[in-house]
Amino acid sequence: MSLYEFEGKKPTVHPDAFVAPTATLIGDVTVGAGASIWYGVVVRADICTVVIGAGSNIQDNSVLHAAPDTTLTIGANATVGHGCVVHCAEVGEGALIGNGSTLLDGAVIGSRTLVAAGSVVTPGTVIPPNMVAAGIPCRPTKPIEGTSSEFWVETNPPYYRELAQRHAAGVRPVPG
Repeated sequence: MSLYEFEGKKPTVHPDAFVAPTATLIGDVTVGAGASIWYGVVVRADICTVVIGAGSNIQDNSVLHAAPDTTLTIGANATVGHGCVVHCAEVGEGALIGNGSTLLDGAVIGSRTLVAAGSVVTPGTVIPPNMVAAGIPCRPTKPIEGTSSEFWVETNPPYYRELAQRHAAGVRPVPG
């Protein structure tokens, strides 16, 4: 992992968190217990603060950043899928952001909400808790309860916690 101090602010990573060797954390970043930050992720808290809650997973090649003097909060047990741009205010507890989604300034994603892959959440949008949301622009489409999306919201965090433990114990560079 690459950790960088910026203007006196440096990342704080809980000892039980997994940060992949190729992830980069810059500035005022806090990573909670049991969280996982995967390969190629960049968390740049140079002009902002980024707080990643306990048990959350930020998947490969996602970028987290926010507007000046704001805080981006990723709630406990939330998932940010592969290749997302998260430049918003909040991703609620247990929410799941689908692969390739973009969340823009000031947006808030409610707890246990699934944002479908490839969605664009426009600036200032508030997606309520317990919803499935999709589209460009992203809008709530239906309650999550009883949908196939609910399965992913419930099973993804524990799956990634276990997978992170396996990576922490077993990933090694290959001489070459």
